[in-house]
Amino acid sequence: MASEKFEEGLKIRKEVVGEEYVNNSLKNADELTMPLQELVTEYCWGSVWSRDGLPRKTRSLLNLVMLTALNRPHELRLHLVGAINNGCSKEEIMEALLQTAIYCGVPAAIDSTKIAKEVLAEL
Repeated sequence: MASEKFEEGLKIRKEVVGEEYVNNSLKNADELTMPLQELVTEYCWGSVWSRDGLPRKTRSLLNLVMLTALNRPHELRLHLVGAINNGCSKEEIMEALLQTAIYCGVPAAIDSTKIAKEVLAEL
């Protein structure tokens, strides 16, 4: 039985990264990957993203910066969609990625900016 935090996380996750993506992630999960899907949905989305301390827009910009620092292009693509869904403008995304050039390195910022350009063109 899904917990209340899981259900809340599922709702937020779908609102941010898209219902189709989330439904596919859960549908394609197996005995190896389902525990991680449940953990991410309940704790990441249900316990952290549901908090009132930061607006979703700010959380999205933070994610873009952290994912750039960690060199996680797949997750960056997903969270670029989330940033747009959460009301971030193209200019705000560019500014956040520009900031990463100073603190994470120019190569990281170049890679993330290239990915952002692709994702924004697709949207």
